[in-house]
Amino acid sequence: MVDSKRSTDEWQSLDRDHFLHPFTNYKELNAKGSRIINRAEGVYLWDTDGRQYLDGMSGLWCVNVGYGREELAEAAHRQMRELPYYNAFFQTAHPPAIDLAQRLGELAPGDLNQVFFTGSGSEANDTVVRTVRHYWSCLGQTDKKIIISRQNAYHGSTMAGASLGGMQFMHEQGGLPIPDITHIGQPYWFKEGRDEDPGEFGLRMAQELEETINKLGEHRVAAFIAEPIQGAGGVVIPPDTYWPEIKRICSHYQILLVVDEVICGFGRTGKWFGSNTYDLQPDLMPIAKGMSSGYLPIGGVMVSDRIARVLTEEGGEFAHGFTYSGHPVCCAVASANIDIIKRENIVETVASETGPYLQKRWRELGDHPLVGEARGIGFLGALELVADKKTMGTFDKPGETGLNCRENAFNNGLVMRAVGDTMIIAPPLVLGKSGIDELVTKARKSLDDTLAMTST
Repeated sequence: MVDSKRSTDEWQSLDRDHFLHPFTNYKELNAKGSRIINRAEGVYLWDTDGRQYLDGMSGLWCVNVGYGREELAEAAHRQMRELPYYNAFFQTAHPPAIDLAQRLGELAPGDLNQVFFTGSGSEANDTVVRTVRHYWSCLGQTDKKIIISRQNAYHGSTMAGASLGGMQFMHEQGGLPIPDITHIGQPYWFKEGRDEDPGEFGLRMAQELEETINKLGEHRVAAFIAEPIQGAGGVVIPPDTYWPEIKRICSHYQILLVVDEVICGFGRTGKWFGSNTYDLQPDLMPIAKGMSSGYLPIGGVMVSDRIARVLTEEGGEFAHGFTYSGHPVCCAVASANIDIIKRENIVETVASETGPYLQKRWRELGDHPLVGEARGIGFLGALELVADKKTMGTFDKPGETGLNCRENAFNNGLVMRAVGDTMIIAPPLVLGKSGIDELVTKARKSLDDTLAMTST
């Protein structure tokens, strides 16, 4: 059992000596000491010093049904007592994985009726690379290996996931990207297209895909992968013209469409999936995070009927998989989580009530002197921080103001994330109107505190 009597200083010392954190500057962290979170309930977190925080990021985009759900703990307990683990190798299956696979097939858009289970979104996107290339190889088109992604996209941090992503600072570590992955522009109107009409900008960004296919050769391009809304890139919401043109291009050429729903899936946009929001019919659809509301690690790739037919009828052995593919306890918890979302009409509530209210209140922050744009959809939001509201000028030290705002938010009892100088939120989908009011009030106080720092 964990010793709950240890002080914050003791936990920080142990953390410093033994725990290597993800995406962390260790020197800075060790000098400051970690924030030790030891309890959560509903939409709130508490640290070992007793401070309370409204979790404006749902953990890491994932705790959709909120914390402290006894039903999910009970589902895990029941499954652990019955079958705590077995693998899906050697022509073997078990009821929790089969049941969840059926549920996902019923929920997913279009003809995405089969799923390959993974342990995370990163593993799901590794699986995308393997599946896409294996599919074309099965059809005798072995040259079709190139996968096109977007700059500033995030598709995980494994070798293949980070390669699919378009974040340069990640590519600089480890010799990435791996071969046959290329990147085109992103539909980030505020940062890259403010001198254009949004519709024209969206169309131009989408047409970069067609230009790149023609440049590389259709016979070499296997797929295009994109998030419906770029999450870790800064909640980048594409102009309305973007996705229809991407659909046209992928349909015109023999290019698979991979829609990464790791963040947008399971209600985040006010629909079950971002693909529903943008009327997309993916060939492959990576999922994770909200599938279990983060209670246990699980991910997967939804596979369309036409892809699955080739894999199952012509592919022979697919030499890919994980020890924990379809882990029975994770699957049981994910199924129970989906039951909660359905029973409590969470997606419908986000679509008709709380989502519109959050967007109305969030956009009120656009009048703040530091905010160049307030945007969002469903339960996603972003604030673009600017040094000069009239010119939309940036700060002399990029990223510093965002980090200051993030720390001010923590001090004010709110978890917001900084992506450079863009502040983003993705609160639990069960956040009510009073919680939204609290979030916006604390966000404005954090902006005020940050403005005071920039003025000194």
